[in-house]
Amino acid sequence: MYDYQNEPHRVIFMIDSKSFYASVEAVEMQLNPLRAILVVMSAAENTGSGLVLAASPMAKKIFGISNVTRARDVPIDDPRLIVRPPRMNLYIQENLRINRIFQQFTAEVDIHPYSIDESLLDMTDSWHLFGATPHEVARQIQLTVKKVTGIYLTVGIGDNPVLAKLALDLEAKKNHSLIAEWHYEDVPDKLWPITQLTDVWSIGQRTADKLNQRGIQSMADLAHTNPYLLKQKMGIIGAQLFAISWGIDRALIREKYHAKEKSYGNSQVLPRDYVNQAEIEVVIREIVEQVAARLRSHHQAATVISLGIGFSFSEKADSPRAGFGRSVKIDATNANGQLTQHALRLFRAKWHHETIRHVSITCGELVDDHIAQLDLFDVKDVNFKKQKLDRTVDGIRQKYGFKSVVKLSSKSKGATAIERTGLVGGHAGGNTYE
Repeated sequence: MYDYQNEPHRVIFMIDSKSFYASVEAVEMQLNPLRAILVVMSAAENTGSGLVLAASPMAKKIFGISNVTRARDVPIDDPRLIVRPPRMNLYIQENLRINRIFQQFTAEVDIHPYSIDESLLDMTDSWHLFGATPHEVARQIQLTVKKVTGIYLTVGIGDNPVLAKLALDLEAKKNHSLIAEWHYEDVPDKLWPITQLTDVWSIGQRTADKLNQRGIQSMADLAHTNPYLLKQKMGIIGAQLFAISWGIDRALIREKYHAKEKSYGNSQVLPRDYVNQAEIEVVIREIVEQVAARLRSHHQAATVISLGIGFSFSEKADSPRAGFGRSVKIDATNANGQLTQHALRLFRAKWHHETIRHVSITCGELVDDHIAQLDLFDVKDVNFKKQKLDRTVDGIRQKYGFKSVVKLSSKSKGATAIERTGLVGGHAGGNTYE
């Protein structure tokens, strides 16, 4: 066994709002979130066939609906099932309200919103003010949030963030109390017997397949693999997985991580399979211009642009690759036209007429936009004039909305920018209250 004596022994809560979107909608309808038979489902025009974003526990139990079920597989004609469209603005508001409640139990600096429905709390210095044990304090937080918002919470308690997360995912969600507590000494009995590696946080199917190919069939196998060999074969991810297999995490919540190098990007899951080159390039152009506008708003220019393309499910089945990505060094710019030319060049060099479902653009290695590369052949200052035009359009859209000025190409077949205006996280923001 590993000697955990020098590892951090803190009191960390990983808290999940149970079936969050569905629970918020149930509470809005004055229904019990655990008993309501309800799904939150995106509109078909946004995702091709519509997608379940959240399902209440009873909807999962009765109909076998999961959070990735397609609309075509949802029994919408069943009178028992309530189907609600997403209202992302409302969910963000409720998430903020829940995190404000957490501030009653620990300092704001010791709270890290991990996602829209999960938060990490470092309770080391405060739990003893509210109860005799951390478990008792977790129960008090559950009751407080339930009383104020109607939302049920699931709580994982651990000696560090990763143990709290594992306790949440692997045990708390199955317990009647919706609370579980894991310590270092629990790792051999609770973590190592797991053979379904994808059940463990941070291990996706592709990573699990790679581990299986190396003879790693369980978390115990992973924990007893040579860590140096694992890092050599899988890079930093291998070292991280080895640490997780022993329940090791030395991160402190109050020591917030700040990226050494900032970048701006945007990605989009397309509403259907795209195979027509003109349509794909319209989407690429729209995404590039959205990223370029963000660069200009922060007075930054990019010296590297990256393109990511993801193939459709049907294409992945017939292709040895799931997509492709390419980057290129460029002269510093935040101009729509120049960035678009680079992105289209990258696309045309690697695309071989595969069917596409995902596009991403990232601009990095940023510099202040007052730094400009002069073009001796641009005697009429064409690029400078185009940049002034870009900024003018930015100002109009900022004041009157994106749709106040749109390119004709955004009205063409395949374009998505106009349709996506007003979406939050790729889904309808909706009214806060109906």
